[in-house]
Amino acid sequence: MIHFSHIDTYSNRFCYKISQKSFLSSLLEWAQQFDLLAYFDSNDYYSKQLKSPYYYHKYDSLLGIKFSDNNRLGITDINSINKQNDWLMSYLSYDLKNEFHHLQSSNFDALEFDLFFAFIPDIVVFEQKNNIILESLIELDISKFETDVITYYKNINTYKKQEIKSRYSKSEYIDTVNKIKNHIQIGDIYELNFCQEFYIEDSTIQAWETYKNLSQTSPTPFSVFFKQVDRYLISASPERYLHKENSKIISQPIKGTIHKSPNPRIDNQLKDKLRNDIKEQAENIMIVDLVRNDLSQTAVKGSVIVEELCGIYSFEQLHQMISTVSSTLKSNKTNFDIIKSSFPMGSMTGAPKVKAMELIEKYEKTKRGLYSGSVGYFSPDGDFDFNVVIRSILYNSTNKYTSFTVGSAITIGSDAENEFDECILKSKAIRKVL
Repeated sequence: MIHFSHIDTYSNRFCYKISQKSFLSSLLEWAQQFDLLAYFDSNDYYSKQLKSPYYYHKYDSLLGIKFSDNNRLGITDINSINKQNDWLMSYLSYDLKNEFHHLQSSNFDALEFDLFFAFIPDIVVFEQKNNIILESLIELDISKFETDVITYYKNINTYKKQEIKSRYSKSEYIDTVNKIKNHIQIGDIYELNFCQEFYIEDSTIQAWETYKNLSQTSPTPFSVFFKQVDRYLISASPERYLHKENSKIISQPIKGTIHKSPNPRIDNQLKDKLRNDIKEQAENIMIVDLVRNDLSQTAVKGSVIVEELCGIYSFEQLHQMISTVSSTLKSNKTNFDIIKSSFPMGSMTGAPKVKAMELIEKYEKTKRGLYSGSVGYFSPDGDFDFNVVIRSILYNSTNKYTSFTVGSAITIGSDAENEFDECILKSKAIRKVL
């Protein structure tokens, strides 16, 4: 028997404390029957690396479930994020840039994610400091609810191995990188994040099982499973876009990647190589400058600071270079203001941002959609946390289309073959799962 106890909360919800952590696993399986759900998991990075960018995590994990596909927010409601006094689970597609920067997108899109989507969950469960709290819009019959959750089993069908195709041949990719470098040489841009899509047509995957496999293969601090009826995000993202706690804003761009080695001595040499790589440092610093500029538009004067520049952090398959930029939000600026002034994140565009986005539309073959957008939550106190949608599988079950996209930053010092190899390295975990 799992112990539930009523506790007080600042929200207008019925609130229960759960004694057994194992209940969350059963709840996640039970939740798969509903059309709308969002699950965010830090994979304990907040405790694994205390002196790291991840100590800003407010929740160890967070689950939102909505029982029906109604009363959701779309692009016409985006300003409503300032008016919610409740939980809001949300995503921002990369192509929201068209609304914010008066741009256009006409590339192919088989995934069909919305530009902006959000829902107020009926049930929210979060882990915080070894406590599991369940909040519900309705008072639960705990004995019946517990029985329903634990006895629910979903039949999992096996699926066959499927062919992964690429939008670019290696030679096409190299030719495109060299064209982008020409734009850098003549001064159009300084840096551009160029991405290529890999995809599986006529595909059927078990989305929740795939998410569990990906999380096991590649545990990351911004792991997400998001279900919107027939569209799924299965994400192993290591990158934070924006975090707000009270008036403090944090952005943590990633630029700089190198593979890992099972040999500790060689692995330390690889980390030192990344730490001292002038090209990778230049990529990171350019984006840090862009983020500083974005945050300054909504910040108290003089409050934008670089808390860490070019820190090296390790993940399952690779090492990454991460910087942390923070600011203090002006009292007259809203959540919508900070998102509008900084989206899409500079690590996924390049610099200058608008010109880079125009060239991305020219040289990439598909719409990015939710890829290189952001998924996260708003809490009842007005705080929020959003990731960068990278290292992710996107799946439309109606269209039977599975996709993952990977990219790298192109600078004047980029070697096209090395950039191609970096893309393959970044997709290693996803390829293994699919």
